[in-house]
Amino acid sequence: MDFFQTLDYMTIGIGILVLVVLILISAVIHLHRRLKLFLIGIKSENIDHSLKNISADLLELQNFRAELEVYLNGVEKRLRRSVQSVETVRFNPFQGVGAGGNQSFATSFLNEDGDGVIVSSLYSRDHSSVFSKAVKKRASEHELSNEESLVLESAIRALGR
Repeated sequence: MDFFQTLDYMTIGIGILVLVVLILISAVIHLHRRLKLFLIGIKSENIDHSLKNISADLLELQNFRAELEVYLNGVEKRLRRSVQSVETVRFNPFQGVGAGGNQSFATSFLNEDGDGVIVSSLYSRDHSSVFSKAVKKRASEHELSNEESLVLESAIRALGR
């Protein structure tokens, strides 16, 4: 082999090595970018830091979820006790007498369990009377007027919707 032929082989070999080095550099840059995406957190320097940050965030999220469940259970209990159905019926208790008109009313206030109260008002020109009757489990211990029964049934139907 002569000198020039050896030089051509060396040039080709160096060119191939330069090409391989450039490919490896681009691969390292690509892997470095992917590693930066994988490393989560401001101070993450390695995978161990990143996993610790993820673990801490996960624990914080689990604690938040547990607190939220306790809070929502409390809200649910309060909501069941709150008034969820209000119905009103207006009527004239003195039909034919001409006293009162449709100024009298019966209104029921029930929670989800069917507990609550019926408030009735009887109005006449001379006076007004207001009555209340407790409701437990969708029924009253007290005798109900037709209007009070009607308003209670209407409120119970509204609860079923």
